[in-house]
Amino acid sequence: MAYSIYLKKGEEKRINAGHSWVYANEVAKIEGKDKNGSIASVFSHDGRYIGKGYINHASKILVRIFIRNNETDGEEFYKNTIQAANEYRLRLGYKNCYRMVFAEADNIPALIVDKYGDYLVMQCLSLGIDMRKNMLCKILVNLFNPKGIYERSDVSVRKKEGLTEVKQTLYGEVPDYIEIEENGLKMLVDVKNGQKTGYFLDQKENRFAVRKYSKGNVLDCFCNSGGFSLNASTVADKVTACDISELALKNVRDNAKLNGIKNITTLQGDVFEVLRNFRKEKTQFDTVILDPPAFCKSANEVKDAYRGYKDINLTAMKIVKKGGFLITCSCSHYMSSALFEKMLIEAAKESGRIVRYVEIKTQSPDHPALLSAEETQYLKFFVLQVI
Repeated sequence: MAYSIYLKKGEEKRINAGHSWVYANEVAKIEGKDKNGSIASVFSHDGRYIGKGYINHASKILVRIFIRNNETDGEEFYKNTIQAANEYRLRLGYKNCYRMVFAEADNIPALIVDKYGDYLVMQCLSLGIDMRKNMLCKILVNLFNPKGIYERSDVSVRKKEGLTEVKQTLYGEVPDYIEIEENGLKMLVDVKNGQKTGYFLDQKENRFAVRKYSKGNVLDCFCNSGGFSLNASTVADKVTACDISELALKNVRDNAKLNGIKNITTLQGDVFEVLRNFRKEKTQFDTVILDPPAFCKSANEVKDAYRGYKDINLTAMKIVKKGGFLITCSCSHYMSSALFEKMLIEAAKESGRIVRYVEIKTQSPDHPALLSAEETQYLKFFVLQVI
């Protein structure tokens, strides 16, 4: 007998608004019995049907709802949902590389699919999705005929689902590096060992936007494989790409060579220390770009993350030339836009510089966010000018 989940009184409001997560502490009672990862029906306290999703007793998120009518979770459902997600991206003009499926925002919670040229990279972040990845792989092959599909489920969040981290080829053959085209530039993406699924696709439009602000001498911090650096180099006199990872810097050099770009130099080091050293040496830049990894991955880490963001932003403001720009980002949804802005205001006051807003953006449109699920709205991109 399939599971039936009854919520505590009033707990259905958030879910009825479109949020998919049912937390274990929101549940009043569970009826029926089935295996972990099976489909479960969710009802309000008074028995009204809300929807269906996969259950996982090992997780604080007991059920992730993705069906709100009487449909079943068979191949046809996934085929139609994935096809609709891809058609949305095609409608916006995405072609060579983009996020094809963005989990909750595309009504397939815990599934990520990214397209890199002729290859797909998949992440399975919940037990229910993980159990069905072979079916999902088959659907992706039938719909898009990729040369290969690689799984990058090597993320710590899987441990909360009782799953191990996994990296493997699911279909065809996948090279170590895949060449893509973004904003008219060629990029080599390390899908097997690079960050996330190989590349930060959510910054595509923001990387193009930095071209407006990158004349002169540019410092790109936490540069990863060089997306911002390469875009800045199209208009800058000189770009210094800084990262603690030598592998990342090698990728920057390889990508620069691929495009015939000769005005990028790489600098290995801890960004916090690098910024402080530039300050001590009184070295200034026309533009400084800060795109750090998430400093907080849980609510408990927000205070420490706030201090970290403030540290690098304050120091960066001090090494921007008068009239120059600070381009600063945060990819943690726990660091809300309001909190990030508060941090920037404090940093500006303590820096002794007068700073103004120029442009505020968020993640690329192939990473849409649900109004009902703040977790899907995570990226902050601020362009500031020191005047």
